[in-house]
Amino acid sequence: MAILENFEETNMTVKIALLGFGTVASGVPFLLKENGEKIIQSAHSEIEVAKVLVKDEDEKNRLLAAGNDFNFVTNVDDILSDKDITIVVELMGRIEPAKTFITRALEAGKHVVTANKDLLAVHGAELLEIAKEHNVALYYEAAVAGGIPILRTLANSLASDKITRVLGVVNGTSNFMMTKMVEEGWSYDDALAEAQRLGFAESDPTNDVDGIDAAYKMVILSQFAFGMKVAFDDVAHKGIRNITPEDVAVAQDLGYVVKLVGSIEETPSGIAAEVTPTFLPKAHPLASVNGVMNAVFVESIGIGESMYYGPGAGQKPTATSVVADIVRIVRRLNDGTIGKDFNEYSRDLLLANPEDVKANYYFSILAPDSKGQVLKLAEIFNAQDISFKQILQDGKEGDKARVVIITHKINKAQLENVSAELAKASEFDLLNTFKVLGD
Repeated sequence: MAILENFEETNMTVKIALLGFGTVASGVPFLLKENGEKIIQSAHSEIEVAKVLVKDEDEKNRLLAAGNDFNFVTNVDDILSDKDITIVVELMGRIEPAKTFITRALEAGKHVVTANKDLLAVHGAELLEIAKEHNVALYYEAAVAGGIPILRTLANSLASDKITRVLGVVNGTSNFMMTKMVEEGWSYDDALAEAQRLGFAESDPTNDVDGIDAAYKMVILSQFAFGMKVAFDDVAHKGIRNITPEDVAVAQDLGYVVKLVGSIEETPSGIAAEVTPTFLPKAHPLASVNGVMNAVFVESIGIGESMYYGPGAGQKPTATSVVADIVRIVRRLNDGTIGKDFNEYSRDLLLANPEDVKANYYFSILAPDSKGQVLKLAEIFNAQDISFKQILQDGKEGDKARVVIITHKINKAQLENVSAELAKASEFDLLNTFKVLGD
């Protein structure tokens, strides 16, 4: 790919193509027009949407009838074979055919911008290698937290800092639901129904409520924060389906807010990544991230604590990140640095030993409402070398009392072992366990 001359000398127009024309994709030409003067000055070139790939002739005719004045095509080859198109912007979603189209675009010498977190989490390393082989760019700022420029912040602004932990509320659907459950006392089912009614949740909400979407984002964040290519299977994920109003109320009484939190932290043996419902202290900045908003909280040696907050989805926020990537590519074409990776920080992958990954945990247990039961519970926990930070009785269910325990820090093996022992003890019913962000 030839390096573009300076815009002031050539008035060069860079042509791009969109794969898909949904909500986010349709926001790209809007922003290019709305902020045209600033974009031209920033990119040192004009940027033109030359072609748009749509599913079929019916969609093409529908879009044209609605007044969309673009060159719609139904065959991706019309884009990939067009030598005038410099950048391909994939906003179709799903892994296929997006993976095939992006691969072919990179191999054809075209730069690619995408917001496809699912694809990047599973096949990102492979696609980045293809981009490197063909000396083209693959940028994906919008893949994590929509309108928050967190990837570029990690890659550039925090390049001189050592990051020790990243925490994130990065799924708007689950956060909307948890906000309803916390602030209005709704049940999980009622919160999900409302999220679906408003269009925040799909008819099949699995990816959002089971932590899968957030886990995809943790995969990408791990590469930028720690330089390690964590696989999706390396991110333990647990969703919000089992959270009850009782859990939420107890958390509130104890000074916590329950949210679905993704975390990546560095331990002496390597990094650990997970997504799980977490009791956040009410004073923690993430505890006040409500509704469909997202935030990423970074702990580092130099800066200390910093948080990056904003909308995680939506047409304009996500399209803003997409267009920023397009502008970045054009600028790099102009200054001759296009061969550089979006993220140049890379280390060998080291996953943490399970015994090095420790946290406080909340246990909700039904126990017989009689003398000596708390002592029996203490014996079970003591056998796994687990001590109590807090213990209280919270109501009754029939002839049983609800006992709530928050432990001092324990590792995953201790958590699994004590849970197994409680399951064996016929007099106790383990209702729930959740991570607690503590000292």
